[in-house]
Amino acid sequence: MESWTDLFLDYLTAERNDSPHTVVGYGRDIREFQAFLESLYSSADWTRVRAEDVREWIIYLLDERNISPASVNVKLSALRSFYRYLRLTGYVNINPMEKIASLKTSRPLPYFVRESEMDRLLELTLEDRSLGGIRDRLVIMMLYETGIRRSELLGLKDSDVDTVAMQVKVTGKRNKQRIIPFGNELKEEIQAYLCSRESELGLKEAAAFFVTDKGMPLTDSLLSSIVKDNLSKVTTIKKKSPHVLRHSFATAMLNNKADLTSIQKLLGHESVATTEIYTHVSFEELKNEYKNAHPRK
Repeated sequence: MESWTDLFLDYLTAERNDSPHTVVGYGRDIREFQAFLESLYSSADWTRVRAEDVREWIIYLLDERNISPASVNVKLSALRSFYRYLRLTGYVNINPMEKIASLKTSRPLPYFVRESEMDRLLELTLEDRSLGGIRDRLVIMMLYETGIRRSELLGLKDSDVDTVAMQVKVTGKRNKQRIIPFGNELKEEIQAYLCSRESELGLKEAAAFFVTDKGMPLTDSLLSSIVKDNLSKVTTIKKKSPHVLRHSFATAMLNNKADLTSIQKLLGHESVATTEIYTHVSFEELKNEYKNAHPRK
């Protein structure tokens, strides 16, 4: 018989369509809390967990594990979702997480790559016109020029990418779909990739839009490697993940006078408050420009 944790993770995948990255993270955090309960009571009974148990876990994470408040909040988010599921199924009558507030944190500004650095990277990646080279360049361009999430890129099908209408259909969180337009530069690279994919692999149509050199769907680990290897050519920022290119898209749009609400819709944010973090990034850029350029700095 499956455990409640396994049933919950199945629910996240089948019903909520959460990304594999989210499902793995939630599973890890819930099992970590389960192990903590077992260290206290020798067994973990989800029906008997109290808010005090969760608070004790928070103290343990902060004091003994030296985990940051932001990371603790991520773990609490997993537990909240888990207990909402247990209440939904009727397995528990009381949700201890209702009495647990998130820890206060100072939200760090997101990492991003400057427009000049992205221009240089796209120049550098023009040299390799093998299938892998074209695909890797298109991955970078797709993330940077549409702002889609890593899970959304990996979930793209051929039918989602329309080079005639010059738009891509994206299935985001909670199965919500949105349409994102793109320009001629991306259109030409998409056509070059599809042509190379067909000539080298014989794939006129594929199970996934982005594939490996052997024609299999692109994996999350390979995507991460592609982005990290390419960003390392032009920037020294600490984080070099697909999400950094999503941040870079939003920051570039804002710096070029795009409306905040329009950026929100393109990114698929439910609240404009989430998008507003990029206004702080742009202000930081403005301060840096002032420091570097003003004669009375």
